[in-house]
Amino acid sequence: MRDIVDGLTGWRTRGVAFAVATVVRTWQSAPRQPGAAMAVSLHGEVLGSISGGCVEGAVYELCRTALETGTAHTQTFGVSDDDAFDIGLTCGGTIQILVQPDVAMTEPDEVLAAIRDSRPVATASVENAQLVIWPDRVAGSLGAPDLDDAAARQATGMLALGTTGMIHLGRQGEQRGDDVAVFVQSYVPPPRMIIFGAIDFAAAMARMGRFLGYHVTVCDARPVFATRARFPDAHDLVVRWPHAYLESTTVDDRTVLCVLTHDPKFDVPLLQVALGTPARYIGVMGSRRAHDDRMRRLREAGVPEDGLARLSSPIGLDLGARTPEETAVAIAAEITAQAWGGSGRPLGELETPIHHV
Repeated sequence: MRDIVDGLTGWRTRGVAFAVATVVRTWQSAPRQPGAAMAVSLHGEVLGSISGGCVEGAVYELCRTALETGTAHTQTFGVSDDDAFDIGLTCGGTIQILVQPDVAMTEPDEVLAAIRDSRPVATASVENAQLVIWPDRVAGSLGAPDLDDAAARQATGMLALGTTGMIHLGRQGEQRGDDVAVFVQSYVPPPRMIIFGAIDFAAAMARMGRFLGYHVTVCDARPVFATRARFPDAHDLVVRWPHAYLESTTVDDRTVLCVLTHDPKFDVPLLQVALGTPARYIGVMGSRRAHDDRMRRLREAGVPEDGLARLSSPIGLDLGARTPEETAVAIAAEITAQAWGGSGRPLGELETPIHHV
């Protein structure tokens, strides 16, 4: 939904009705994960994708039907056969989608505004009924007060963790029941990517980070280099000593740190602070010679070996990258591989599932 929120907001502003199809469950090698969304307006315009093309035509018709009837429904798509005109997933997986017209949604304008402004909000949906959960309040109903209370409690926990998925409850909210399948979708602020060192490689990395959905911050102690003209894709520019800034800002286990400064007087104190944070990824640019010198300095500063093992240094996967843009691809590839357990090897050499669980 985050990918299409601007388009949906535009339709709401112009008073254009729409329906949204959302992936709520997947099995095996599904092309998109729960939460992927596609929307169709009353005028036939389309936003987003839920399968990369396999079943979009059928989903389009389901959305049109939802707009005509004003009711929500679910649909499952599995493996297609050898008929080129058969509707299904050629990847071998199965997806279940929930199709909702905007009239079946609770507080759609407030939800879209929260998503657009990166404020936490979650929705809990059962076809034609929906709860909306903010950190401090709840709106809507799933049809029974006890069910609402139970769903809201679980959704609040999922919102705190930023997780999306299906929960099962009894019709009166019984925790051990499975009569009602409730799809909970959490919208939390995007993860942070903090890039240290205002160099040309950092500019390419800022573009890549923004493209991947990170909130990108570029930090450098030199104001002549850390300028908006040089970094138009960064959300934030910070002119401070890197270690001082990192000590003062919020870093969680979704945060990615890219240290591209190439200078021990910046790198060593910065990495000492970085290794004390829960950051998911800490990558450091430099030659192997620079890497060896950096590791020596960090050991002399008292950094233990298990801390040093967290560093991705030299940064990035071996793609043979030369340009700043190619290097940004190599770094992004390593970040993605670490996040999802990828090997970094060509898929053609592997017999394991393409999509890691």
